[in-house]
Amino acid sequence: MTYSHFLVKKENRIAVVSVNNPPANALNQPALKELRSILDELENEADVKVVVLTGEGRFFIAGADIKEFTQLNPTEAEALATAGQELFNRIETYPKPILAAINGACLGGGLELAMACHIRLAAAEAKLGLPELNLGIIPGYGGTQRLPRLIGRGKATQMILTSEMIGGEEAYRIGLVEAVYPLEQLLDEAKKLAEAIAQKSAVALRLALNAIHAGVIHGLHEGLQREAALFGEAFRSEDVKEGVTAFLEKRKPQFHDR
Repeated sequence: MTYSHFLVKKENRIAVVSVNNPPANALNQPALKELRSILDELENEADVKVVVLTGEGRFFIAGADIKEFTQLNPTEAEALATAGQELFNRIETYPKPILAAINGACLGGGLELAMACHIRLAAAEAKLGLPELNLGIIPGYGGTQRLPRLIGRGKATQMILTSEMIGGEEAYRIGLVEAVYPLEQLLDEAKKLAEAIAQKSAVALRLALNAIHAGVIHGLHEGLQREAALFGEAFRSEDVKEGVTAFLEKRKPQFHDR
């Protein structure tokens, strides 16, 4: 399917989804609607096991489309934030790993989207931040909740209240991203990581993401209970038999994702 605000390329069990909404790759409402459709499409494609999300040009995502804010009343603004949160919650709970390859400016809603992804990689040249307070508003797509969970309350509060922007190296230092690369290497490194993940069983990937999310959201006790239940569920799959047999036979497993 062809999209107006995204480019989607599939290869080696990976879908590279590039935001293509010049000049700044803003997340306007049509773009968010398309992203929902892309997630639906890729979830149902068995040959896609990992998604890499990046941006075309100099930007990852510069944020929301500020022009859309000019006519909002309080009720409409709350509804807008709720819809954005629901979409980003979908990303966070997506059954296939989503990697963010942050190639450039990653601000406001762009950083909120990246924080919802399972793994974040950044170019050293990237700029990340939540500048909403410069507009007299606050982050509304999950930024006030996910940023403290990723980097700690104090640093997150500082970034949000000052509208501070940081580079890729600093984002790596504080734990906002998992790795940083020169821009020209970023997408290749993201694909390399995605290909390593794609070699695993799709069943095990889905269960692992589910267990991790449960612990983060509900805490250790409920997370452990969920982990045990999902560990048991894994033994219903054909892949667990293949994985164990391959280990004992000292060979690489050939998973069939079922």
